[in-house]
Amino acid sequence: MKRAYIETYGCQMNISDSELMHGILAEQGFTATDKAEDADVILVNTCAIRDHAEQRVIGRVGQLQQIRRDNPDVVIGVTGCMAQRMGESLLGRAGGVDMVMGPDAYRQLPQKLAEVVARRGPAGRLPMSQSAPAIAARGLAVLGFDPHENYEGVAAKRISAVSAWVPIQRGCNYRCTYCIVPYVRGDEKNRDPQAILDEVRALAADGVPEVTLLGQTVNSYEHGGWNFPRLLREVARVDGIRRVRFTSPHPNDFTRELVEAMAGEPRVCKQLHLPVQSGHNRTLKRMLRRYTVEEYLEKIEWVREAMPGISLSTDVIVGFPGETDEEYEATLHLMRTVRYDDAFLYKYSLRDGTPATRLPAEQFVPDEIGSARLQRLIETHRAIQAEIYQSEVGRTEEVLVEKEGRRGGLQGRTDGNKVVTFEGPVGLIGHFVDVQLTGTSGSTFVGEMAGALAAA
Repeated sequence: MKRAYIETYGCQMNISDSELMHGILAEQGFTATDKAEDADVILVNTCAIRDHAEQRVIGRVGQLQQIRRDNPDVVIGVTGCMAQRMGESLLGRAGGVDMVMGPDAYRQLPQKLAEVVARRGPAGRLPMSQSAPAIAARGLAVLGFDPHENYEGVAAKRISAVSAWVPIQRGCNYRCTYCIVPYVRGDEKNRDPQAILDEVRALAADGVPEVTLLGQTVNSYEHGGWNFPRLLREVARVDGIRRVRFTSPHPNDFTRELVEAMAGEPRVCKQLHLPVQSGHNRTLKRMLRRYTVEEYLEKIEWVREAMPGISLSTDVIVGFPGETDEEYEATLHLMRTVRYDDAFLYKYSLRDGTPATRLPAEQFVPDEIGSARLQRLIETHRAIQAEIYQSEVGRTEEVLVEKEGRRGGLQGRTDGNKVVTFEGPVGLIGHFVDVQLTGTSGSTFVGEMAGALAAA
């Protein structure tokens, strides 16, 4: 049997796509391996959101050439958003790539791998005397968009038996001026609700207690007479499912109906990731985010009124072209106002092909100023986060045990998506236990089991 190794970079959607690829390959007799050195096929599933992520991938592909030197038969491919963005130019990079494949082409993966091998000649081997350009000449680029590809009927090979990603949507109809996603994943495509529910029921039957609904703007979901609040309610009512999460919603599609669904369904986790990106209306308008700070804060009020203990997280970009000191300070003020439990904070990264690249050159924020703004934002957030976490020490929380901790013991998450490590037997993995939070690092908790095993 052939062995496949997939290394994943980027968001939850990429993790889910890697599970899809493993499932597609498994149907053709491939087995998964967690060591690149043991693989016949190595796929690097990539992100294109920031330049740093792409540079990491190029460096990693260069490192993988050592495996090619030891095993000339190995096929090295780059898949995902970076592959779609850079296309055939990737074939000759970093010592040689045999195949690049965009996110809508994974059904063709076994066929295209066979084609790569066939292009090498009768032996199926690429002579090591050949250079990266020679490898590229035999390489294969599988790009383009399929307006109907939602991978229905593909059985993903899950990496966890405890929590599962369930994609309900691919692509994006928004055109935020900084974002490459619509140009590498195409327009929004929403799955049939009954197919989604069938998938969730199958997961429940397999004993998976938690699912996360995935989409680029997950709450914009519509299919026939279904909207996202209706889908969320129905998923939460599937027998055997104990927790339901979703990510990432767009503030523009965040409605009172969704708040009511979250608050009214006990199995929907009281945790919300709602990206804000900036705390100033002028910057939001230039980003084409389609909401104002005031509208965003009103929606935060809806949520906290309906679910007072909800855990909130967000995304923020600083240093967007044209951002003034005043606009940056407004973002800091918003962070202090909302007081997020967690936040993913970034400095603007220019992405070729996005509308923001066409802004006047003089508006681009110098790198050193952007870096200083990011550092101050991180410090502000961490101080707030540490205060929130410290205030929760002493509570007893229901924790879904996910795996063994890196430094021993067990690791799990609360309903609010907060990581807790504690001592206990490995047999508790996949179960819910009550854990008293005894200490915090400021971003995670340590705890002690407070009671008997909760009903699974």
